[in-house]
Amino acid sequence: MKITKPIGSSEIKQSPEMDVGGNLHELARSGDAFRPAENTHDGMSANGLGTLLRRVSETSTREIENLIDELQGLRTKLQTDGSRIQRDIVEYAELSQHLMQLTTIIADSVKKLPGTPAIGR
Repeated sequence: MKITKPIGSSEIKQSPEMDVGGNLHELARSGDAFRPAENTHDGMSANGLGTLLRRVSETSTREIENLIDELQGLRTKLQTDGSRIQRDIVEYAELSQHLMQLTTIIADSVKKLPGTPAIGR
């Protein structure tokens, strides 16, 4: 489809308004510019669009619900791991304290042995 006329030497003398008017007249004659677009999707009515929108929203909703489930699972794992780490820290602190007590007992016992130089002089 030809939308505009090529500008030739004879058309240079015409005003732009006349040129646009001629182009519009040609478009109106061919009918392509003013013809309503053909409905290529005859089945795409308001009901069809509603169904499509519903399917898209259901898919999005399902994906969001899956993400929420995953996040809740990660939250539970984080809480479980946090509790385990706290228990491990308490156990480590107790073990460290017992180790210091044992080291003190051993050092005191070594000091009391006959014939050994005193530690800490």
